[in-house]
Amino acid sequence: MKQTTIVAVVLGLLVVLSAFQAFQLTSLKAKVTDGELSVNTGSSTTTTQTGSQTTTSALPDNLKNLPEMVGGC
Repeated sequence: MKQTTIVAVVLGLLVVLSAFQAFQLTSLKAKVTDGELSVNTGSSTTTTQTGSQTTTSALPDNLKNLPEMVGGC
């Protein structure tokens, strides 16, 4: 295959992938806006919501005291 054909195929795949991710992001934003999905930060419990049922469970002790960031400079 020619190099230009390979570049065109890779570029096309990247465009399709980015369009799919944009659709997922829009769908996720709509769910958060409608209240179907809640954003939870920094709490020690997890909330799972499926349909009309909400389940809350505590995190295990070994996960409560993890550092904020791992790695980096």
